Amino acid sequence: MGETFAGIVTSGPLLLGVAVAVVAGLVSFLSPCILPLVPGYLAYVTGLSGADLDGDRRQRGRVLAGSLLFVAGFGAVFITIGVVAASAGRVFQEHQRALEIAGGVLMLGFALALLGLVPGLQREVRVRRLPAAGMAGAPVFGAVFALSWTPCIGPTIGAVLALGMVAGQPGRAAVLAAGYTLGLGLPFLAFGLGLRWFVGAVAVIRRHPVWVTRAGAALLAVVGVALLTGVWGDLVFWLRGTVGVGEVSL
Repeated sequence: MGETFAGIVTSGPLLLGVAVAVVAGLVSFLSPCILPLVPGYLAYVTGLSGADLDGDRRQRGRVLAGSLLFVAGFGAVFITIGVVAASAGRVFQEHQRALEIAGGVLMLGFALALLGLVPGLQREVRVRRLPAAGMAGAPVFGAVFALSWTPCIGPTIGAVLALGMVAGQPGRAAVLAAGYTLGLGLPFLAFGLGLRWFVGAVAVIRRHPVWVTRAGAALLAVVGVALLTGVWGDLVFWLRGTVGVGEVSL
């Protein structure tokens, strides 16, 4: 069991992929169609008004619990979809190079979509029936949030799913999706708890939303080109030698 886990964590493109996934999640959080709505999300999943979110320790505990349940809701959906995508990719593993090329094309497409250059992907698809506000409905609202295909979430989670598809291993795909969930979810927790350094950093970033989008698109484009050219595989080979796969025991 320990050796299996070590293989999942240290082999293949996972270590590089997790870094990409976490950054992609952070880009989603900082995007213009999510960041301004964060106080509203937090109020909804906690049942507290905006003023109450800055309340006493007991209310902070409620904010933490509601935020965790919300993150767990959308994380469960992302991980499930990631496993399904990897299972589909496994069928075509004998055509690994073709999968990498397809993944690279998807990555470049998602980079263009993030910049608003792909017609049709800027429309939002939302589930209209929402659960009741409060902690009881927080995980359901998180799932609804994940299933709402928005211009901000779609390209980034799509890129993570493409990496999972290329890997063709459900275990790795689940970790990639969990990395995306961390990148998107931890800022929700930090914002909800009112961490001064984080709130200050967010205030600065909100004044430059275009640069966040461009940085995210550039990251996806770099990974896409790496997949198309085969450089991604070279990085994977180097990483395997660096971390000593096969010698790690957990």
